[in-house]
This record gives sequence, C-alpha cells and structure tokens, in this order.
Amino acid sequence: MNATQKKFLMTAFAAVVMLSGLALASDGAPKKSWLELFQTTGPVGYMMVITSMTGTALLIEHFVNVRKEKMAPAQVASDLEAYIQNGEYDAALEMCETEQGYLSNLVGAALRMRHAGFGEMVNSMEQAATQEQFKVTTKVSYLSLIGNIGPLLGLLGTVTGMIASFQVIEGLKAPTPKDLASGVYESLVNTTMGLFIGIVWLTAFFFYKNLVTKIALEINLQAARIIAPFATAEGGGRQH
Repeated sequence: MNATQKKFLMTAFAAVVMLSGLALASDGAPKKSWLELFQTTGPVGYMMVITSMTGTALLIEHFVNVRKEKMAPAQVASDLEAYIQNGEYDAALEMCETEQGYLSNLVGAALRMRHAGFGEMVNSMEQAATQEQFKVTTKVSYLSLIGNIGPLLGLLGTVTGMIASFQVIEGLKAPTPKDLASGVYESLVNTTMGLFIGIVWLTAFFFYKNLVTKIALEINLQAARIIAPFATAEGGGRQH
C-alpha cells in the first residue's frame, strides 16, 4: 500500500468518525456522554461492539498482508528469475514449494508443467492465479459481511427500542417524553452505530477489493515475465 492509499484510507476513516460524532451530538443541554449514550443501546450495542472489533481485526490483518511486498517479495522474485535464467528449475520449484506465497505459487504451478510445453505452463499458471486471487478476495469479502451486519444490528436495536417505548406507553396512563426517552435513545443510538459500521467497513471492503485486483494483475504479469525464458527456449528448440 503506497502513501497515497494510506492517506486516503485514514482520511476516510477520520471523516466517518467525525460524522458519527456529530450525529450523536445533541443541540440541547445537558448533553449525554458517549458512555451514557452507549449504555442506552442494550444487548444489541454490545453485539455491534463485538462486530466492530472483528472488523477492526480484519482491517489490521489486511493492512499487513494485502500488499505486493508481502504477496510477492522482491527477493523471492529476483531469486526465482535467477534460477530460471540459469536453468536451475528444480531449485526454483523447491523454493516455490517452500515459500508458498502468491507469486511463488504461480511460478511453481508453471514449473510443474515445464515438460508439457510453454502453453501448458501458461494454462497452469492462469489456473493458479485464479485460485490465489479467489483466496485473497474471499478474505477481503468478510469486510463486506461486517459492513452489512452492522446496519442490520442497528435496525434490530431500533426495533427493540421502539418495543421498549410502546411497553412504557402501555403501562402508564399519561407517559411523559422523559418516560419514553430510554427507548427512543436505544432506537436512535443503535441506528447510528449500525450505520457507522456499515459506512466504515463497506468503504474498506471496496477499497481492498480494488486493491486486490490491482495487486493480482501486477503479480500475474510479473510471474509471466519470470517464466518467459521458457517461451524463448521452446521457440529456439523448434527452430533447430
């Protein structure tokens, strides 16, 4: 992830946090603290906290691992290229099996088919690329799951808050706004928290989804360049 991408992600996250804070703030006095507002959410609020913690853990994991430097280390690429150019195919394949990274899995899949010709190597590499991209995309898709669960939990909290308010109305002859405040707070704060989760993690999902596509394309092209000497060798062999 380059500096521009980091700044974009941090700016987007800060903007959402600020908007959430403005949404929870009230114009009247006295104002409730964040803790007091959260305490009105009930069990649904704790469920959303757990959901947010899970989403945060996923973001940290993706921040560390969804990078080209991690999926295709420069040293690994350089060593594989040197092995293949020097004809040390067994050593290159052994390195791929040991490394088990995105790039090494692609090159390894191609090397296993080297006796079948360059065309089969390319086909095998393309299949491996599809599998590797699918695995990374699947991990990233859990951000979308978190982003969709959040608003649903917020809706659940809205419904439970309304039920609480109607129970108060039913039990009192002349309920006052203060009597209904607890249920209304539960509804509104849960809604706000759910929307906050949806905005943050769906934004993160689309960011990482596009990032995975970009990195995968770059690594696929890099793997193709690494095995390119086989095409030259095959063409030369045919000429003779």
